Amino acid sequence: QVQLVESGGGLVQAGGSLRLSCAASGRTFSSYAVGWFRQAPGKEREFVASISWSTFSTYYADSVKGRFTIAKDNAKNTASLQMNNLKPEDTAVYYCAVRQRRDYGPWDYWGQGTQVTVSS
Repeated sequence: QVQLVESGGGLVQAGGSLRLSCAASGRTFSSYAVGWFRQAPGKEREFVASISWSTFSTYYADSVKGRFTIAKDNAKNTASLQMNNLKPEDTAVYYCAVRQRRDYGPWDYWGQGTQVTVSS
């Protein structure tokens, strides 16, 4: 199975920055699309950002566009989410996910998540 481990979360004041990382076992990220999602307490999971497998294009939720940047390093088998100008509403558990050789359908594997807390 593919295992994903997120890291880099923590506590930061509004306006600060964090960089999340996602490390994968198994196949290299060159074979996968990568997505980032988040879930606040008591709320449903929501999409944050993704990078495609076929075109390497990126997509962002409107709420984070211009502040967050997704990237992946195929050689190191890692992906990142650079988060700048953080807001209290960004507080959530952040998850990375992958799907193999597809830019459609469900995400195949999920990480355990890393907590991001933004104080006001």
